[in-house]
Amino acid sequence: MLIAKTIAEVRAAVAKLRGDKKCIGLVPTMGALHEGHLSLVRAAKAHCSAVVVTIFVNPTQFGPKEDFAKYPRTLDADCALLEKEAVDVVFGPDAAEIYPPGASAVVEVAGISDRLDGVSRPGHFVGVATVVAKLFNIVQPDHAFFGQKDAAQVAVLRRMVRDLHFNLELIVCPIVREPDGVAMSSRNRYLSADERQQALVLHRALRRVEAEIAAGVVESQPLIDAGFAVLADEPEIRVDYFSIVDPNTLEDVPDVTAGALVAVAAAVGLTRLIDNVLIPPR
Repeated sequence: MLIAKTIAEVRAAVAKLRGDKKCIGLVPTMGALHEGHLSLVRAAKAHCSAVVVTIFVNPTQFGPKEDFAKYPRTLDADCALLEKEAVDVVFGPDAAEIYPPGASAVVEVAGISDRLDGVSRPGHFVGVATVVAKLFNIVQPDHAFFGQKDAAQVAVLRRMVRDLHFNLELIVCPIVREPDGVAMSSRNRYLSADERQQALVLHRALRRVEAEIAAGVVESQPLIDAGFAVLADEPEIRVDYFSIVDPNTLEDVPDVTAGALVAVAAAVGLTRLIDNVLIPPR
């Protein structure tokens, strides 16, 4: 497994793989890898004959009061995990490699970037879209793999891929959960034991909505009310949003008959967590 630190190194490695007629899969991450990330790597291995994983804590997608400085950085442990998965290339650049001095170009996916997480994290999706566009340009993969947990990010990136004519397929993989239902996240390691128990309420609220839909409720507002009723069981958490939206546009929908994304974000202690479920068309 090659560990590349520069754009020139990773481009040379990918060129060699392409010369060997390899299909390239890309898994962009910010490191602190867990089974959710590894499920993306395994999906990439199943679809592609060569896999590149990027590990880069992207400064431009963090707000001024967010957790960039303390975000876990575990490159050595991450590389050990990826070597066990037989990854071909790990690209772990520093910030100056991705954002050279004087860099000013950004990618903004207008409209959709101002919904869900984009409301409470202004500029977040500009940072996401910009860094992912850079990684797509550097690696030029055939397929790129992302997790459904970051559903709003997925919607933004799908639109970017379409609008900018990236020559790749974006593949979205299911959420991987802990045995108790909590969605796996690198930020879960921030939680105290009490906060970890409080975090369970996000999944419980989503399951309550699924149960209401199974019982025949399709209108969004009573479903949202049911979700908030469950979230109220943990008064110490601070809900950012509990929304029912079109999974492609992130716009609110009046009902779930055509399918929908039910998404929640909340602060548990000092840690912001997100989760969601996809509702198929009725």
